[in-house]
Amino acid sequence: MGKGPRYRVTLKRRRQNKTDYRKRKTMITSKNSRFTIRGSLKNMTAQVIDAFFIGDQTLTTAHSRELAAYGWKAPCGNIPAAYLTGLLLGFKAQTLNIHKAIPDIGLRRPSRGSRVFAVIKGARDSGLAIPCGDVMPDESRIRGEHISSHARQLAEAEPERYQRRFSKYLSKNLNPEQLPTHLNEVKSKIVQAFKQDG
Repeated sequence: MGKGPRYRVTLKRRRQNKTDYRKRKTMITSKNSRFTIRGSLKNMTAQVIDAFFIGDQTLTTAHSRELAAYGWKAPCGNIPAAYLTGLLLGFKAQTLNIHKAIPDIGLRRPSRGSRVFAVIKGARDSGLAIPCGDVMPDESRIRGEHISSHARQLAEAEPERYQRRFSKYLSKNLNPEQLPTHLNEVKSKIVQAFKQDG
């Protein structure tokens, strides 16, 4: 540990590896709302946040568990669920007259085609303006075609392993091979819900 009269203790959240204050300062001085994305293995959370002198204020939030209200039966930690979470938050933000935000992925290392960028893709498809480079997942992964293709192959080659791996889908009477169709149905319900409110 550093010693001496000129040594300065690092800020607590930097020591805990929770906040990069240089990036945070850049985002705050841009005077735009932050579109924050955080995730675990099972869920995704997205928020629109503004910074004030007294602290951050969350303007609106969407959690992947909310998708169940629109009929989502698949797990909430995959790319299609991340996309729908972003879509949901995008519509929520626009009902509050928020039409632009900058992405804030925290200390997560950016990885092309990851769930983080699937959330941003969903928000942009809702009409929310979020600057982002060419790092989005392609349409086939957004629809979950990689999952349905794997399920189809596994069902033919190893039925027992298929039952174990896709038990969460099957317990809710969702055939994983039909995930792209299921995503389109849930997406339509979300769009319709906000069209009616608008």
